[in-house]
Amino acid sequence: QVHLVESGGGMVPPGGSLRLSCAASGTIFRLNVMGWYRQAPGKQRDLVASTGNDGSTNYADSVKGRFTISRDNAENTMYLQMNSLKPEDTGVYYCKGVGLLRTLNRFESWGQGTQVTVSS
Repeated sequence: QVHLVESGGGMVPPGGSLRLSCAASGTIFRLNVMGWYRQAPGKQRDLVASTGNDGSTNYADSVKGRFTISRDNAENTMYLQMNSLKPEDTGVYYCKGVGLLRTLNRFESWGQGTQVTVSS
């Protein structure tokens, strides 16, 4: 079993900043890819940013230059620093992790989500 827990959401005015955290726990052998997804009301869940355990990163065009994803492999934790926030960044942010359990079976797990609201 793998559990992902997000934290750090909230409400900020346009131009503000937030830092999201995602902590993974359970019978993890290796976390390969971790990612942040955003779901706005009435819309599908889209990838915001992802990172591999080799330090590689990938960003949606809409957040490039404003958001920074990072991770601490020793702690199985991932972060998303969000700067220059815009109202269109509003949504529920979900953490996703893909990797191997100690049994060497593959897992794919989601967190419960954290709300980010950008509004004046």
